[in-house]
Parts: sequence; C-alpha cells; structure tokens
Amino acid sequence: MRPAQVTLDLGTPPDSSPRTSSEFEEIQYPTADNLNWAAASRREEELPLHYMSEDKARRRVPRAPAPSDNYGRAVEVSDMDYAVYDGEGKDVYHKMNAGKSPLGSGRLRRPPPPPPTTIREFLQQNLEHIPPVVYTLLSCYTRFHKIGKAGLVVWDEAHFGKFGSFYLKRQFYFDVHPPLGKMLVGLAGLLSGYDGTFDFASGSTYPETVPYVAMRVMMATFGVALVPLGWYTAVELGMSWKACHLVALMVLFDLAWLCISRFILLDSMLLFFTFTTVFFLTKFHNQQYQSFSFDWWLWLTLTGMSIGCVTSIKWVGLFVTALVGLYTIEDLWDKFGDLKMSLRDQLRHWGARIACLIVLPTLLYMTFFKIHFMILNHSGPDDAKMSSLFQANLIGNDFAQNPLDVAFGSTITLKNMGWAGGLLHSHAHAYPSGSSQQQVTCYHYKDENNNWLILPRWDEPEYDPDAPLRFLGDGDIVRLKHIPTTRHLHSHLVPAPISKLNNEVSCYGNATIGDIHDHWVVEVVDDLRRGSKENVDKIHSLSTRLRFRHQATGCHLRAGIENLPQWGWKQIEVSCDKENNPNDVYTYWNVESHWNERLPPGEAKFYRTSFLRDFWHLNVAMMTSNNALVPDPDKMDILASVPFDWPWLRLGLRMCGWGDNQTKYYLMGSPVVWWGGTSSLILSVVAMGVYLIRMQRKYVDIDAREWDHFLYVFKVALLGWTLHFAPFLIMGRVTYVHHYLPTAYFAVLMFAHLLDHFVFSSRRLSEQTKWIVFGVWTTAIIATFWWFRGVAFGIDGPIGEHWGLQWRSTWNIYN
Repeated sequence: MRPAQVTLDLGTPPDSSPRTSSEFEEIQYPTADNLNWAAASRREEELPLHYMSEDKARRRVPRAPAPSDNYGRAVEVSDMDYAVYDGEGKDVYHKMNAGKSPLGSGRLRRPPPPPPTTIREFLQQNLEHIPPVVYTLLSCYTRFHKIGKAGLVVWDEAHFGKFGSFYLKRQFYFDVHPPLGKMLVGLAGLLSGYDGTFDFASGSTYPETVPYVAMRVMMATFGVALVPLGWYTAVELGMSWKACHLVALMVLFDLAWLCISRFILLDSMLLFFTFTTVFFLTKFHNQQYQSFSFDWWLWLTLTGMSIGCVTSIKWVGLFVTALVGLYTIEDLWDKFGDLKMSLRDQLRHWGARIACLIVLPTLLYMTFFKIHFMILNHSGPDDAKMSSLFQANLIGNDFAQNPLDVAFGSTITLKNMGWAGGLLHSHAHAYPSGSSQQQVTCYHYKDENNNWLILPRWDEPEYDPDAPLRFLGDGDIVRLKHIPTTRHLHSHLVPAPISKLNNEVSCYGNATIGDIHDHWVVEVVDDLRRGSKENVDKIHSLSTRLRFRHQATGCHLRAGIENLPQWGWKQIEVSCDKENNPNDVYTYWNVESHWNERLPPGEAKFYRTSFLRDFWHLNVAMMTSNNALVPDPDKMDILASVPFDWPWLRLGLRMCGWGDNQTKYYLMGSPVVWWGGTSSLILSVVAMGVYLIRMQRKYVDIDAREWDHFLYVFKVALLGWTLHFAPFLIMGRVTYVHHYLPTAYFAVLMFAHLLDHFVFSSRRLSEQTKWIVFGVWTTAIIATFWWFRGVAFGIDGPIGEHWGLQWRSTWNIYN
C-alpha cells in the first residue's frame, strides 16, 4: 500500500542561485598542521567511486592542498602571483600527468605582508629572521674567541700574510692563485695599520708592529657570514625550519670551517663566495615564475658577480661555477621545450645568461687582475715569472735602459718565453750521470750565474772590443760563454736527464778549449713590437723572439716544465729538442738584461706592453706552476692527504709545530657532520634509485611537488659535491684536507635534505618523533664540537694530557 503524501512548507526560496552538488561532495586535503593524514587517506580510499557516475566521481577527487611556507603557515593561492597546480576535479590519472608547479622545487612564495603599524606587528612579521640573527651572534663568538691566542705565524699565513705585505709595499710577486683574496688580505693589513715590513717567516713570532689579531678578525668575518648564508640557503631550497636549524648548526659548529676561518688565509673568503654563489642561485631559481622582473635580474646578476669573485679567490671556484652552468643548461633546455614561449623570449633568456653568467664574471675576473697590476707596479722578487716587457715597465727595473740592439760582445741574460719561463742558468755543479759535465738549468731569480757573453765561432777571429760593432742578426752562429765559470753552452748526443728523447745541454771547456758542439745558430721568430720576421733587421732586447739551433745536431734549445731532482736544486731542466716544432713556445727565448758599454741606452717607448698579453701570460703561468705542485718523491709530506681520506675524515692536518710549549691547531671536520654528510650522499643515491624503480612500476609514493622538491635539492647537493670532489681524483698536484672544505658544504645540504624529506616533512611520523630526531642530531653536533673544541681554539701543554681525541687510529694528533 502506497504511503500517504506529505507536503512540507520550507518557506520562500532565497534570491541567490541554488548551491551545486559539488559544494557538498568536494573533499579537501588536510592542512599542513593536520597530523591525521593516514586516516584521511583511508577515508578517501573507501569512497564508492565505482557506484557513482563519471561526473560525480571526478568531483569526489580532492583538490590540491593549500601551499605552506617553511614554517607550516598556509599561503593563500589567490594572493600569489602564480598558480599552484589544481586539478579542478579531474580524475586521478589526469593528476598523475599534471605539469609541475613553477615553484614546485623551491621555496613557496608568500604574499608580502601589509606595512606594520606597531612594533609588535613588525616583530611578528620578522620572526623568521630571529634564528639567523642568533646564529650569527654565536658565529661571531666561535670565530673571534681566543683568535689571537697563538702569536706565531700559523701554517699558510707564511704565504698569504707575505703576499699582503707585497701589496702594501707595491712590489710585484707571483703566486698560483688569482689576486682577489690576497688583495683583501692586503686591505685588512692597511686598515689595521700594518706597514708591510714583516716577512711572515713560518713559525716566527709576530712583533708588536704587526696587528695580526685585527687582520685575523677581518678574515674571520667572512667565516662569520657562512652561518646566516647556510640558513637562508636552506630556506630558499624549501627546507622545513628544523632542517634550516640543522644546516645553521652544522655550519656553526663544524671544526674545520671554524678553524680555517681564524687565520690570515684565503679559505674563509673562498668558502664565503662559494656559499653566496649557491645562495644567489637558489634565490634566482625562486624568481623563475616572473622572468625579467627586477628581482629576477637582481639575483641573476648577483650570481654572476659571485662567480667572478669566487674564481678570483682560487680556481677551485670554477667547480661551483660548473654547478651554476649545469643548472643553466637544464633551465634553458626546459625553456627550449616550452612551445608556448616565443622565439624572442627564448633569445632574451639566452642573452641574459650569457651576459650575467659569462661576460660579467669574466669582466670581474679581469678587473681584479688589472687592479693587481696597477697596485704592484714596483719591481719585486718574482719579476722573472713574467715576460721581459712586463718587467721593463715596473718601477725600479732597469730593463728599459738596456741597449736596444744586441751585438757581439754583449753580456746578456736569456729569458725563456714559455709560460712562467725562467732565465738560462748554469752553476759549478756537474750532472751525476750522462756526460758529468756542468749543469745548465732555468732559474726564476736574478743571479750572476744567469749572465752569458756573445762570442763568434771558434773558427772566426776572437772578439775584438776595438773593432767595429757587429750586430746580431738572423742566421748568425754564436758561442755563449758562461761568465762566472768561463765555460760554453754545449750540447751533444747524450740523453737529457729527465727528457730522455732530447739531448743533454751542458757547459764545457774554457777560453781555449772547445769544439763545434759549442756553436748555436740564431733563428728569429718575430718581434713583439715590429711584427713578423721579415721586419726584423737587428735583434732587439726584450721584444725579439729567438730560437737557438745547435749547429752540430740540429736540435733546439728548450726549457720545459720538468724540474730536476734535488741534485739539480729543483730547477727547470734545459735540453736540446730534436723535434723541431716551430710553434713550441718553450723553445722561444728573448734577450732580457743587456749590457754593452759601446751601445747607447734604449728608450722606454720601445718597451711598451699590453694588459691582455700580461693577463694571459700570468694566468697560463699560474696554471703551469699549479700543475707543477706534485708530491715530492724525495721526502715525505706528513701534512698531505689524498681525496679519499677526506669524506670519512681519515686524516687531519697539523697547522703548526707540535711542541709541548706551543699552542697547537689541528685541522679536522666535526666527525658527526662529515660522517653524516658522507653517509647522506650514499643514502640519497639509494633513495633516488628506489624512487625511480617504484615510479617505473607506477607506484605513487609522494605527490608531484614533493618529488620536484626532492629532485631539485638532490641535484644541487649531489652535483655540487661531485663537481668539487671528482677533479681532485685526477689532479697530479699535492692535496691537503682543506681542499675538501667547499665540498663539505654540499654534503651538509644533502644531510639536512634527507632528514627533512624522510623525517621532518614526513606525514607518517608523529610530531614527537620529529622532535626527538631533531634533538638527537642537534645534541650530537653540539656535543662533538664541545669535545673537540681545542683543535680549533688551540691546545696548550703536552698533547698527551688531552685524552679522548683519537677517534680514528689514522689521526696524527698524538704521534
């Protein structure tokens, strides 16, 4: 039987349009503060989608969660300048293939707050800046505490303090590193009132006239800035606040970064500009949603300037430059695949990168060298490392007064024109093998053993100082007499001591004894001022480039980059090259010093040089000298280490003497920080492999934004670490543990990133568990620093009285 009909009076319908069914059926994701994520997921899975129509099922799919900042605060999408992906009710399979958010990999941008009207509002709006301020104050304490305790020249202060002195005295010097860091050391000395007269002998006591404490404080200021830079870089990478705290704590309490920052060294500046490069890159990445805006240009330009600065401190800065380069290549490749982007915008992006990341750093790098040359305009101890024309323009150098035309009877020095070439040299020591005749080498310092007299052949009349002048020209055959020992430059069919394929060059005979093996044919290559060989009628000092061909054997006089063993005083080998390569600059020579009383002095206008030639020459000389810093097989260097010693902290470095009455410093990283960072690198690769395998099998472990973020920070940290570490594996030069310090920064970022991804941002762990993990690691970092603090602040007394420091048997702290 049908039930009776019932009529209900619900009143007058409202004027507004009726609500749609989607407003009742739509289910929102829980917010970042909701900890009951698992329960919500189970409820969603229980929705009876197979009983619904297709349209109704799509409306049941939850919308994307509201974005939140690093502190868990919700960000209103409507107030943002970009759209976080919202599926608009599309089905699950559409969502899996959704494009990634413009800022899915970096820090989510919050809308700017309204101008504060009270101090309380101002403080509330800037609460996130209080932790880095506190960490910066703590960094000042750790970097400056007992900074003047050791009143001795510690480790490489012997080099860089001395280089700073040269800037104050304006004397030219040579070093394997670019000049910016050493100019800043000189500036620190100038601001401290230092007069540049101290020689910074290793281990010597600082006199009262040297304000070494003030200079150390200025260098340590760069170390202070590492801590806030680490914090803000973590923020820009999109890490949670717990991960940001861990990054700041690891940078603050790492012993190696702390110790290296407290002395007059380049490393604190190198680390500072490495940190700024990564920070500016992350800031630029977070502006990608608004290309060509003011902020976009600002951070791209600052990234380029930071690249110019870091490479001007040490060439290790090229490694972080490579990281920026790889990021840029990937970025431009992604834009190339954006079919909605016009060709004009594509070209603008390319032009911006070329201008800001290539041209600007190059100009900065060259500018620092120009300033370097302008300051060091007086003759100094390392003049011979540079070209003769460069030296002629230094104040205090007399090359510009040399007679211009070279003649028989002239006393000369011969400068090899290879990169960092030295002066042809001989001394009263014989080769221990081969001919056992007098050694001939190349030497980089002015010495009377560099002086040679130009004489005619043995079968020609002896040189007559009263006869008409005979100028030296192309094709002339000469003898070169070594003035201090009266022997002649000589070669024969005896293998050279190092370059076995070449002939040996020696000094042989005397004023009456000699043979055709003393004859050398002068071959003009060109002239730096007059041009090609055809324009050279007479050989000029400083500017004419020459080759010397041995008349009897046809080989050419050559000074390469090979150093003789200790019996040759580690000087450069000189040999006679049989290959006859006309383009080999190591067979090029020029007359440098020139004395002849019968000739008038030259004029400075004939000896002009160019900045670009000097810039290129110095950089190639730096590279050549740097590559020559190979381990010495004749002695054991207890300070050196190999790259695989660094990640697991197998070996540290004694920075000074180890006597009982001396303050001792041991350069080593904090074990928890370095071991944790290295372990995280391995685990990150494993995690990435697991994710990729499961994604290939269509498992969805994390949402699109989480994956973008994990991948982005993974690439920055792992590529940064690899680019800084791998080159040392193929370098032939001697290496030390301080070479790992920029590399360790990327291990720290990876360490914090993994903890953030698997713990602090996990939806499966309770807040209490996250706090416990955070507390354990924070305690471990601080406790390790406190236990080993003496290695950075200085250990007094006998080292045996300080127990518990030998955590690894390979550490040479006690023996």
